[in-house]
Order: sequence, then structure tokens, then C-alpha cells
Amino acid sequence: MNLSRLALPLLLLPTTNALADTFERDQALKLPDMLISANRQVEARNDSSAANTVFTREDIERLQPRSVTDLLQRVPGVQVAQTGGRGSLPGIYIRGTQSAQSLVLVDGQRIGNSTSGDSNLQHLNIEQIERVEVLRGSRSVIYGSDAIGGVIQIFTRRGGEQGLQPRMHVGFGSNQTWERSVGLSGGDEKTRFNLGASLDETAGLDRTHESYPSDSDHDAYRNKSLSLSLSHALTDDIEVGANLLDNRGKSEFDNPFGRFDPVTFDSLQQQPYSDFTVSSFSSYIDARINERWKSRLELGHSENREKSFDKLSDERSVFNTYRDSVTWQNDLTLDARNSLILGGDWYEDRINSSTAFDEDSRWNRAAFIQHRFQADSFSTELGLRRDDNQQFGGQNSWSGTLTLPVNPDNDLLLSYSEGFRAPTFNDLYYPDFSNPDLKPETSKSYELQWRSQLSDSSRLEASLYRTDLEDAIIFGSNSRPENVASARINGFEAALKQELFGWQSNLGVAIIDPRDRDTGHTLARRARRTLSWDLDRQFDRLGLGASWQAVSSSYDDLNNQQPLGGYALLGLRSSWALNREIKLDFKVDNLLDKGYSRALYSHDGSQYGYREEGRAFMFGVTWTPQL
Repeated sequence: MNLSRLALPLLLLPTTNALADTFERDQALKLPDMLISANRQVEARNDSSAANTVFTREDIERLQPRSVTDLLQRVPGVQVAQTGGRGSLPGIYIRGTQSAQSLVLVDGQRIGNSTSGDSNLQHLNIEQIERVEVLRGSRSVIYGSDAIGGVIQIFTRRGGEQGLQPRMHVGFGSNQTWERSVGLSGGDEKTRFNLGASLDETAGLDRTHESYPSDSDHDAYRNKSLSLSLSHALTDDIEVGANLLDNRGKSEFDNPFGRFDPVTFDSLQQQPYSDFTVSSFSSYIDARINERWKSRLELGHSENREKSFDKLSDERSVFNTYRDSVTWQNDLTLDARNSLILGGDWYEDRINSSTAFDEDSRWNRAAFIQHRFQADSFSTELGLRRDDNQQFGGQNSWSGTLTLPVNPDNDLLLSYSEGFRAPTFNDLYYPDFSNPDLKPETSKSYELQWRSQLSDSSRLEASLYRTDLEDAIIFGSNSRPENVASARINGFEAALKQELFGWQSNLGVAIIDPRDRDTGHTLARRARRTLSWDLDRQFDRLGLGASWQAVSSSYDDLNNQQPLGGYALLGLRSSWALNREIKLDFKVDNLLDKGYSRALYSHDGSQYGYREEGRAFMFGVTWTPQL
């Protein structure tokens, strides 16, 4: 199906109307001007009240990122700090909030680890991803807990045009890095499918400087990934489908802090590694009840499993978390000006761990409603959600947005939103280091957005916002978590997309002031200024591109005594289509071989920066035979 022909009618339809095309979501996932995550429904990006960034499969192939975190660093207001190795846990800071204060979804399913609150999205293989949507700002009315800073949703690869489309990719790069993937997609008027498998391996690099001799080795990484999507139209009004993403492998990392010996009270050297699994399964039924009512029911299951080992001892640990979920949403068009979203959520978390928790399961259930009114000179959006959690009880979340069209090319949006984060199992039940009386963290956010279509080929989106955090959870003097911290985050971000003399330019800038309200100190690992610029052009079969990323200085600690220097990185990329079936890709990251660190570690009483990768190249061949 010709996607460009489909794009116009999709954009013209009201946001809550059921689309005429049978596979509306599959089609929307391939269009850059559509959005799904903001309200769990297909809508035009410009109709959404959420500040958002979208990467389609076409963007991924053009930018040639190695991971999801590579993409996220291009989003204004998003920062990434990774330590210890490619598979180590990254810090994802959306608008200055912590990783656990932002929600990560795969095909609508939460993949966050319920013990630590982290998502482990560094393990999601980029070859199995169709699309990434990033929402900046709280979306707790739609999603509940964890969506204080924003929402990141990853969609797995989807079937394309009718017939069969096979694909194969092989890549080789620095540090003995290999990428291998195969896939097959296709379908007909009733059914679409995609099946893909990948294997990524790298010898890695030594991430630490001064440390134990055991940390002087390179930290290898191996990731096997499988994805499957299937959708089938039972009738013109009913569609069913399922999506699967499974990533598993082995990750080595450095540990300059050492292993604590309870007998001698000494810190001993260690060579740690982990076997990991991050998987998500979702199934759904979409039904158009009538012209005004559309209903969607989703059932899902996700797993976040990790077994950690030490090559120098018998020490090992297991942290496995499981989540089952059900979501039912109804989109109602009341009349030409009024629409409504009504829905309910239920999910249950379970733990299987080598550490004995006082509680190893809990459920959460919720109901939400959101009303939208569209007038000639303004529009409004008002939402309310009620969560009931087995451990912390009830929580209400409100949100409201007023949109004022200044003229056909400029819109102003004023919004208020509340958010919260439920304490994790580690916060509540970890032996000797927990507090079962914790309350949820809460937030209030205020935002002013300006969206301007400067010309046919140029668009500017800017946001000015403030977020106040209360009852933030930190470890107190007794080494137990407490609701004692508060913070306020002021920020500005802008994204400018334009075409200059045939070159496609995407510029993102962000300025934030994230402070602890009690001490006045800047929050750790948050740079005050960031810039990302991508410049690309296609010359018939030849594609050329460059990326520039600049990050200002920051602090590694809450007391602002351990500074991290700023840095700027330059990358170049190119592609060459030999024919309709074979394409070559080549890129060089950190072209100037800049040395920098995004986090510090302590060893023998001194502070050192984790080593980031220097100049690195990647060469790839993609074969898409025509059947």
C-alpha cells in the first residue's frame, strides 16, 4: 500500500475517530506525522498535547544508531549516562527526572524492573524496532505510576506491503563488533506478519582507569534477539493481533568497588558478568462498535530476568521480575466537538529472587477518563485517573491542556499535569535496607508550548516548563529509603526541523536547571545544556550525513563536589545503494576521538571517570531480495 497516499486522510481525521483502513496502527507506525503513545490511540502529532519526538524505521536506517540509547540522546531534554560496559544499566534522564521516574513500554507493555525501577532498554536490539516515540512531560493520567518525566515507547517491526519481503543484514566494526540479523515480513488484505532474529556481539573495551587488576580486561557483550508481530482482520470492524520481543544474552562489566568480604571486612577484586533476559508479549483485539465508539482490549506479559556471577568466586545472585497486565480503552466521539477516552488498567508484579523479600508480589488497578473539546478558536483536554495499589493505596492524577491557535501556522498550548511513582520492591521490602511505610513520589508540572510551521519545509517546536517533585525517595543516614527529598526543575527545549539546499536538518537544544530544593544543589548527572544536530542528504543512490552532540558540564554527586567535564562529539555516516536489493552503510562515531565520562567511580579513595568509547567505525551490508 502506498503510505504517502494514506498519510493525508489519516491526518485529516479527528483524533478519536476510528480510521477507515483496516490496519490503522500498522500504517501509522510508518508515518512520522502520527502519534500513538500520548493517548493510546492514533492521532496526528500536532493534535497531541504532549511534547513528543518520533523516530520511524526510515529514521533508524538513516541515522544508523547502534542502540536505543543512541537514538534517545538526539531527543531534546533527554540525557543518557552509562557506566561499566555496553550492557550496563544506563541512567535515562527525561527533563531532569531519574530513570525510575519515566515509563518505558514495548508495544504497550511495561518492561520496567519492579525491584529497581529501571527498564534495561539498553538490551533492546535496534534491528527489531519499527518505531520509537518519546513523550516529554508527565502522562500519569493515561499510564499511572512512573510517567513523571515522560514515556518512551518502542514498537517492534511490522509487516509491510502485500507479498513477502525478506531481509538480511551483516555488520562489522571496532572492538570486534559484529551485527547479524535476518527477517521476513509480508501479508495480504486480511493478515500481516513480521518475523526477525538478530545476534550482536562485541569484545567491548575496558571501561575503568585505576581499579583492581581484574578490571583491566575488555567487557564483552552478546545479545540474541527475536521479534514477531501478527495481525489479522476478522471483519471490516474487528482486528486481532499479537507482538513478541525477546532479548537475552551475556554482559560483562567492571566493578571498581570490589566484593565485600563479611569475614575480613575487606573489599576484594571481582570479575562480574550477568546473563539477562528482557522480553515482552502483548495481544489485542480492536473493535469498531459503531461510528462513534471504538474499543481496544490488550493483554500482556513481560519479564526482566538477571543472573549475576563472579568469575573469581562462587558468588551469584538472581533477580527475576514478571508482570501480567490487562488494559481496556474505549474511544468515544460524542459529537463534532466533544470526544471521550474511558478505560481501565490492571497489572500484577511478581519476584523470584535469591534475596528474600518480605513481599514478592503486588497488584495495581486503575480507571481513567479524558475529555476533549474542540471549538473554532480553542480546544481543551481534561483528564483524571484513579490508581489503587495493593501496597500504597489510592492515588489521583489530574491533567489539563488549553490549546490556542494563534493563526493557521502557530499554536500555543498551556498545560498542567500531575504525576507519581510508586516505591519499588527494593524501596519497600529489600532486607535491612528498605522502608515499608514509604509514600509515592509525586509531581506537579506546568508547561507552555509553541508550535510553528515556519514554511513548507521548516517546523519549530519549543517548550518552557517547570516540574516540582515532592516526597522524593532517597537513602537517609540510617541507610534506609525515606520520603525526604524535594526538587524543582525549570527547563526550556526546542526542536527545529528544516530543509536547507537539499539537506535535511534536525536540531534539538535543551536548557535545564534541576535543583534540590533543600540544598540548592544541582541534581547529579544532569547537564544544564545539551545540543544535538543531525544533517543528512540523499544524492540519488548515495546518502551522506553528520551528527554533532554537545553536552555541558555536570556533577556526579548530590553535594556538587565531583564535577564532570562537558564534551562535544562529531560523527559521520554514509550509505550507498548498489541496486534495488543491496545497500552498504558506513559510519564513524566520535570522529575526533574525544575522551569523556558521563559518570564517576571511587577506587582507593579517589574518583575516576568511566571510559567512553573513542573513535569507532561500523560497516554494514543489507540485502532485501525482491521476490
